[in-house]
Amino acid sequence: MRRTEWYYTIACVLLILVGACKENEKSKKPFVYFKNYQRTFNDLNDRHLSSAKRLGITPLKSSEDLSKADRNLKEIKSCKLFQVDKLTHSEPYLVPEACDLLADIARNFKDSLYQKGLPSHSIIVTSVLRTGSSVKKLRRSNGNASANSAHVYGTTFDVAYTRFKKDGRKDAPEEKLKSVLADVLQDLRLQKKCYVRYEFKQGCFHITAR
Repeated sequence: MRRTEWYYTIACVLLILVGACKENEKSKKPFVYFKNYQRTFNDLNDRHLSSAKRLGITPLKSSEDLSKADRNLKEIKSCKLFQVDKLTHSEPYLVPEACDLLADIARNFKDSLYQKGLPSHSIIVTSVLRTGSSVKKLRRSNGNASANSAHVYGTTFDVAYTRFKKDGRKDAPEEKLKSVLADVLQDLRLQKKCYVRYEFKQGCFHITAR
């Protein structure tokens, strides 16, 4: 009798496990890649500039003038949400609205990765506030860099889509990470929280707070 009960118990456990596996298989949805990056993120420079001039600071001549900015600037540093790249032609400062936007993007990106069952990664900020002198230096090395850039107002930053910081040991395909980031940006863009331009040559999203 005891042996029969034992077999019955084992059979029930196996049935439960098989059922759970089938439910997990049903709940797993295929990854849907973002399409048409350039067509979607095509906010032209005029839009970025209009918002930047409304929210931002009066452009500064050099980094020595940071303390003279006519609006409060917040310094951004690498943290659990995002990584600040080694900046060669910009300063790590943003107006509060842009700082909040960056945090929202980084937080939503991590949340979305978790929901999709992908390993945690952090976005990488590659360019932030530019001064008059840094714009001149940049244009010497990059002839395509605009002299009339929204970056000089402290409202704009670039986020790489070709590089991400791995938070743990597990990695994820770059194209999937890029796709998740694009979904996050489009969601915020539709909420009218930012303008976004897809920059193919620079490998980044050019983002301005609204």
